[in-house]
Amino acid sequence: MVQTHLDYDRSLLGKDLPAGSFDVTKESIGSYCASVGETNPLFTDEKAARVAGHRALLAPPMMCNVFIRGLNRPDVKLQDARMRMHGGQTVESLVPIYAGDKLSAVTRLKDVYAKTGRTGTMAFIVWETEFTNQLGQRVALGRESFMARLQDQAPTGA
Repeated sequence: MVQTHLDYDRSLLGKDLPAGSFDVTKESIGSYCASVGETNPLFTDEKAARVAGHRALLAPPMMCNVFIRGLNRPDVKLQDARMRMHGGQTVESLVPIYAGDKLSAVTRLKDVYAKTGRTGTMAFIVWETEFTNQLGQRVALGRESFMARLQDQAPTGA
């Protein structure tokens, strides 16, 4: 028999949890650009960014991926999970992020659900994270999914 009820810490579901703060610096933008091969002058040259109407060096929109990796999230205490792995991620950029910004992250557990396929039952854990800058503007919204292979349960009773 396949497990259909998931046992996890349901008190986390939908609850806003502080997940960290992140300083966006010229150096961190430069390091990110170098690591991904970004050459757009808006992200690599502060003068070019200002000439284009930006208040400072602009951070590439996908730089939030780096911040997502550094989030502090609680364990959902999913029972019977044998193996966990990253299942996917999306980032929606809402407002430009600049060198000098200080971002705050709030994360919330959006969903925990099971799916059964030909290889067995998997649980999916979905987190949503909102990034806000020092001006109170929502700058990005990220969503991450994690998968956990579940142990199939033996039938109980007759």
